Amino acid sequence: MRFATLHCVIWVIGCSTMSMAAPISFREQVAPILMDNCISCHGPKRAEGGYRVDSFERMMKAGDSEAVPVTAAKADESELLRRLVTDDEAERMPLEGEPIPDPQVAVVKQWIAEGAKYDAENPQAALATIIPAPTHPDPPEVYPNAMPITAIAFRPDGSQVLASGYHELTVWDAASGKLVNRWKNVGQRTHAIQFSPDGKWLAVGGGSPGRQGEVRLFEADTGTLVRVMGTTTDVVQDIAFHPAGDRLAVAGADSVVRILEVATGKEILAITSHSDWVFALAWNQDGSQLVSASRDKTAKVFDAKTGELLITYAGHGAPVKGVAFHPDGKEVFSAGSDKKIHRWKVADGKKSADVTTFGGEAYKLTAVGPFMFCGSEDKSIRQFQRADHKQVRAFTGHSDWVFANAYHDATKRLAAGGFNGEVKIWNTEDGQEVVSLVAAPGLQTAKSE
Repeated sequence: MRFATLHCVIWVIGCSTMSMAAPISFREQVAPILMDNCISCHGPKRAEGGYRVDSFERMMKAGDSEAVPVTAAKADESELLRRLVTDDEAERMPLEGEPIPDPQVAVVKQWIAEGAKYDAENPQAALATIIPAPTHPDPPEVYPNAMPITAIAFRPDGSQVLASGYHELTVWDAASGKLVNRWKNVGQRTHAIQFSPDGKWLAVGGGSPGRQGEVRLFEADTGTLVRVMGTTTDVVQDIAFHPAGDRLAVAGADSVVRILEVATGKEILAITSHSDWVFALAWNQDGSQLVSASRDKTAKVFDAKTGELLITYAGHGAPVKGVAFHPDGKEVFSAGSDKKIHRWKVADGKKSADVTTFGGEAYKLTAVGPFMFCGSEDKSIRQFQRADHKQVRAFTGHSDWVFANAYHDATKRLAAGGFNGEVKIWNTEDGQEVVSLVAAPGLQTAKSE
């Protein structure tokens, strides 16, 4: 009798617990599962079977098979669920991949059974923009291999250099090359690091290729995360603070240029003029115009207030990797896969000069004060006068492609990062190398043991 009574009590408690359990959240639980497992084959760039899951609205629409993907409250009649659990490997999703784990399938099934409700604001919004910002995993304590340096920056006072890592930024003393700090909770890859003009904020752009891109805004002094903004369906390739510091331009591999309000993270403008990845951005001196570089083989100048396209330059005939305005604002420099830097006019898009030719692809341009710098696949980085584009000096010594560069005018230091993880710092007044390091914590020590 006691056993029967105890059994009833347990059963009642169990039923009560299930009834009080919070319903499944689409944005917090279902959308991340779709992002991790489905979007690469059923997204905006590739839609197998004519079916897409990159937004709630699209996910609910049938593909070429015309089978209803989700029937609210009827999990067993939902094609989406059937495709996740079928034993037929030719039909089970992800195709040719590992089956989605049972606990995740259970989440999707329960969500459908509960009515397949949408709990974000806009059902047309990309999944990448509605899921909660993740807390990224810690980087490896000791790097097994070096990572390509795809972004680099000086602190405003020039004392330290920040370099891209794996889910982190590594921070190095600019004078000694010693590791100072490891800035965690950033995306898998970082393609842009920039301090605000007043030095108060640090913006980091990157993400996970083919899955999600983001910009993280930190307090520059404390490293405290302020907000995650500008989330996209693919990695952020570049960011640029407006000269006033109140706006941030974001270039994405989703082909969109976005302008965000720094104070709130809200999107002010989305420019969709490019047809392929946008690699680089630059403002003119007063912030009235914005120039972009794209894999679609063009550079474009826009009115920064309205987003209106002012001019397109297609003279490279190859992907454009870097852009910078001439100091007078009437011309633009652009660097590309044609191994050249071009100088051209904003008024009519006509080329006025070939600045230089590299021995390989030319990458991002850095324009600070009177100078402009560009790294190349030919393992060099070159310094030019912006006013007349005369070459000042070529810096050599890297043993691999030079992807990223940064210049600190007050200390006359140039930092550059290569594909093999190597970072070098030079004195630009005499061209002498002052620091060389591999930006992979623990790697050198591990190799020497």
